[in-house]
Amino acid sequence: MSPRVLIVDDNRAFRMAARQLLERAGFAVVAEAGDGGEGLRAAREHTPGLAIVDVQLPDLDGFELAEQLAALDPAPDVILTSSLDGSDFGALVAGSPALGFIPKAELSARSIEALLAPTR
Repeated sequence: MSPRVLIVDDNRAFRMAARQLLERAGFAVVAEAGDGGEGLRAAREHTPGLAIVDVQLPDLDGFELAEQLAALDPAPDVILTSSLDGSDFGALVAGSPALGFIPKAELSARSIEALLAPTR
């Protein structure tokens, strides 16, 4: 069973494209948010099992949001994403509670499932 998903990204077009991609693959997108504060509120309200979080948000960075999401009960799994190359964030991703990083251009059901597989 695919987890309920929250998408947190300040780019509306990316949120729409990610929602379509995920829903076609059988994921249930329960909420979207344009910044970290909205994302945290949406996570509390909708209790997603997975949050796709942009690294660069207007109010706080995705790493900080990942920390805040990890403190929730229940805490969603977090996958970080960015239009920048993942090598720019390697140590930060490794030091965060996120499962990993997927570049926006490579976001797919398969890449998400690959990160989720070890947690199942």
